[in-house]
Amino acid sequence: MSVTSTYSVIGMTCEHCVTAVSEEVGRLDGVQSVHVDLRPGDVSVLTVISEAPLLSEAVRDAIDEAGYAVAA
Repeated sequence: MSVTSTYSVIGMTCEHCVTAVSEEVGRLDGVQSVHVDLRPGDVSVLTVISEAPLLSEAVRDAIDEAGYAVAA
């Protein structure tokens, strides 16, 4: 059974941003796929499909590591 989670990410403006976030989040244990709906100048939507629920803190840390932030 897969689990789908979504996160609102601020600061993403281009495909480089998408790649950076996708790679960092994709390294988390259990992640099967990562999709970003890029919305330059607005809040982008990150969708993560994983084998089991992920710790929100781990996802936030991965997004932070890529240089972006989860919208409050």
